[in-house]
Amino acid sequence: MEPAEKTIFEEGQVLLFNKPVYWTSFDLVNKVKIMIRSTLGIKKIKVGHAGTLDPLASGLMIICTGNATKRIWEFSDMDKEYVATIHLGETTPSFDLETETDNKYPTDHITEELILETLKKFQGKQQQIPPLHSAKFIEGKRAYEYARKGIRKDMEPVTVFFSEVELLSFGIPEVKIRLRCSKGTYIRSFARDFGEALKSGGYLSALERTSIGPFQLAEAYSIEKFENFLEQL
Repeated sequence: MEPAEKTIFEEGQVLLFNKPVYWTSFDLVNKVKIMIRSTLGIKKIKVGHAGTLDPLASGLMIICTGNATKRIWEFSDMDKEYVATIHLGETTPSFDLETETDNKYPTDHITEELILETLKKFQGKQQQIPPLHSAKFIEGKRAYEYARKGIRKDMEPVTVFFSEVELLSFGIPEVKIRLRCSKGTYIRSFARDFGEALKSGGYLSALERTSIGPFQLAEAYSIEKFENFLEQL
């Protein structure tokens, strides 16, 4: 391989990846960095991501290398699309499967018609309270630092926007919903709010990010496919 070929990632690449469940965003960035360095013999390279995904979520992440890391802000501001699976009739403190269920609620009254009518209320601009189990800063600390110590803190509401809200499948206790929303939206908070709007409870049991702006999950590398790509360079 010619030396010039080794430097394409240093010059700057925008890469799409499908983050596996249970991986942190840092895990993925670190793995990509190690693969590039070890396969192509690059000693040092900048690698960063444009927007995190929770460890329990899967789906699209944008990874930038080299000089392209200067463009991360361009992608961070883009709308995101998700497919969310929401478990109805129960809640958890973290609004997802990170914590155990803490309350149970009735679901006998929930019909597909009620689901569809309730989803209409979430279309457009919303005031959303982020989860305490999140990376939001409160008094100089990450909110999850308080949550993990059992310390209650009031989270300030933020303005978010849902441009598309679609029911994909209906069942009790789980429904699957496609959401297109503005940056900074917590789908875990949507799950909580949706459960409350149904006069029940809800938490996020699965989440997949399917697009970021014009970028689609279908175009993304798996770790295995990216490894094959590097070996073919």
